[in-house]
Amino acid sequence: MRYDWVFFDADGTLFDYDAGEAAALEGAFTACDLVFDAAIGPLYSAINGAIWREYELGQITQAELKAERFRRLFAELGMTADPEEFSRRYLEILGRQTALLDGAEEIVAALAEDVDLLLITNGLAGVQRPRFAASTIGGFFAEIVISEEVGIAKPDPAIFDLAFHRIGRPAKERVLMVGDNLGSDIQGGVNHGIDTCWFNPSGAANGHCVEPTFEIDRLEQLGDIVVGSPEPHRGRLR
Repeated sequence: MRYDWVFFDADGTLFDYDAGEAAALEGAFTACDLVFDAAIGPLYSAINGAIWREYELGQITQAELKAERFRRLFAELGMTADPEEFSRRYLEILGRQTALLDGAEEIVAALAEDVDLLLITNGLAGVQRPRFAASTIGGFFAEIVISEEVGIAKPDPAIFDLAFHRIGRPAKERVLMVGDNLGSDIQGGVNHGIDTCWFNPSGAANGHCVEPTFEIDRLEQLGDIVVGSPEPHRGRLR
């Protein structure tokens, strides 16, 4: 057994965030009596992605981003709407979205038989806690660390230090960080000195300076990395 602990990101790694985002966005438009069309989804995704990168760089607070992304969206659309109220409706609906990515439930259940699991997310507590509790994988995790609750976000190594403190400070070489985001998940793990696994189902090019220990395109491949041979092949697994 190479690892004793696996740290998982949530959105885009275990949860199907794209599907949840789409459902929550359309639902919030309906709840606020606003007209929704298909072009709004891609526009919002671009705005939301940009503002979360600002958050990871410390350029905006998590409290500010909740409504600011919708303020920017409505400005682009030329719409008059209350971004604060829209945000409240959106987050309420998003917190009910529990769809998982293919293979997520199976790999989490399998790994939990041999190692301990921790969820570490930059997501919002009001979304992550109800969604995680209602999902089929919530019971497999020993600990949940949410950036909004602790005031620190990935890739800051301080959030990993806090996670390590909560679980009794295991040896770093016995911990693996798994995530889909090079800038937060992988960079954060590297910053803290632990092995990392980049979940890259689309086969995207690595446009960052950070190099993950492993790269996979299917979650089932984690089994060979975590509970396989003492020195598994490093790099991309296909």
